[in-house]
Amino acid sequence: MQVGVPKEVKQDEYRVGLTPAGVQELIRGGHRVWVERGAGARVGFSDQVYRDAGAEIAANAEEVFSRARLIVKVKEPQPEECALLRADHLLFTYLHLAAEAALVERLQASGAAAIAYETVTQADGGLPLLTPMSEVAGRLAVQAGAHHLELAQGGRGVLLGGVPGVAPAQVVIVGGGVVGTEAARIALGMGAQVTLLDTSLARLRTLDKLFGGRVHCEYATGALTEARALTADLVIGAVLIPGASAPKLLSEAQVRKMQPGSVLVDVAIDQGGCFATSRPTTHAQPTFTVNGVVHYCVANMPSAAARTATLALTNATLPFVQALADQGLDALAADAHLRAGLNICAGQVTHLAVAESLDLPFTRPDRVLNDQLSR
Repeated sequence: MQVGVPKEVKQDEYRVGLTPAGVQELIRGGHRVWVERGAGARVGFSDQVYRDAGAEIAANAEEVFSRARLIVKVKEPQPEECALLRADHLLFTYLHLAAEAALVERLQASGAAAIAYETVTQADGGLPLLTPMSEVAGRLAVQAGAHHLELAQGGRGVLLGGVPGVAPAQVVIVGGGVVGTEAARIALGMGAQVTLLDTSLARLRTLDKLFGGRVHCEYATGALTEARALTADLVIGAVLIPGASAPKLLSEAQVRKMQPGSVLVDVAIDQGGCFATSRPTTHAQPTFTVNGVVHYCVANMPSAAARTATLALTNATLPFVQALADQGLDALAADAHLRAGLNICAGQVTHLAVAESLDLPFTRPDRVLNDQLSR
């Protein structure tokens, strides 16, 4: 199959869909790979390195999309990329459609099969293609929060780890999944006092054992979440409902009662954000302030560590890319876990959480695939 890797065009996005090593594996499998000129330059992968791996360098995105059937990206396609999609395209990337009605319309109009990294599943119920970026984002969330607690950044002027004789910062993490666990690990390592909230007692027990009691693990009622947020220096929102809009953990009225100069880091902003006052920001302008509270809501946070993130992402996605390149739509029909990633196909919404979030009709993915494969 012809595989295309365009250069990302979302603002401040420096990752690339495949590393040269990933390209080489596809070439060994008998596929042809087109990489847009400069696609990996910001993460240290020159065009020549891709050529050495066997890729052909395309002059622009138009050439990539015209030559390839399988398009491998990192972030959701921008309007100019959606205009290049065809009905025979397989698009494999992060989509986060629950808060993106306009993007859903564009993908439906294209007729393409859009497969979202973040809803591909595995046997234990995990999300194997979301996990590596969640690990990166969780660790970066603490770095970003610590930085923006500095007075010059609008924060309270609090050092995360404190010093002898001065208490450390209070860090509250809501959500005990991959993001929350990694955030707790880094915050604890920086010397903060960490409280982690979750609604799963089983998960809280696991985390309590993992951190040896050094992280305060508490059950996340609405009242407790508000109480902990009001005394926190840094609150990290790390909740996830796969494919669906993020629940709102704090209302505007509750944010208004937080300490001036405290910081909210909303890692769920791709799914609409988990604080009522959140709105997407960029690496160029990462924060805004509401009622004295600093909000960090960068929608592509892992791009801050783009080389690490690119390597981690390809490690996870490559087996699925190979399956799609080898089998096309048949790979989705054969693998229920990969099929769970199918969000849009032939103009229809094929992921229930996306359909419910946007109040759109839902069509079972196996039904759409059967129709497509029988033609």
